[in-house]
Amino acid sequence: MLESLLVPTGIVALAEIGDKTQLLALILAARFRKPWPIIAGIVAATLANHAAAGAVGAWVGSFFSNVTLHWILAASFLATAAWTLIPDKMDDDEASTAKRYGPFLTTLIAFFLAEIGDKTQVATVMLAAQYPHLIMVIIGTTLGMLIANVPVVLAGNFAAEKLPLTLIRRLAASAFAVLALIAVYSAMQASGWVG
Repeated sequence: MLESLLVPTGIVALAEIGDKTQLLALILAARFRKPWPIIAGIVAATLANHAAAGAVGAWVGSFFSNVTLHWILAASFLATAAWTLIPDKMDDDEASTAKRYGPFLTTLIAFFLAEIGDKTQVATVMLAAQYPHLIMVIIGTTLGMLIANVPVVLAGNFAAEKLPLTLIRRLAASAFAVLALIAVYSAMQASGWVG
């Protein structure tokens, strides 16, 4: 059960580094200068988005054998490793939302929309398909989002100037590649190809 919490936490924290929602957190922090409503909006939006993604993942996971899920997870980790290397940019629509609402509601709406189809949402789907404790996966993926975004919100503009995102993005991609190798080995064990 602890694995259903810790693995999703680490994976989503890594996937979120340099992601457009992290850039969104930075912009919101710089614009509003009110970190706690922004953090509350991130929590609410992530819980809602990842609960839906987790439900889809658990449903999809019921159609595949454990061996097939291991192979799908390995392929997903490799794809996420490659995707992590591609820098995200915030859409103009997401930036204009902040003009209409306060920090909490702006963050809630913008984060929820930005997470749709995002790599952390895809990671939540695949993790929920892999791990049996859906609630722990959702809590873990939400914690991962907070681990990556709360420091950015609290640091505001300082973080944008001091963090070498290219280096961090490469390290995150390397971590996903290692996770993919572990998943491949696990799939090979489940298939009976190695002892």
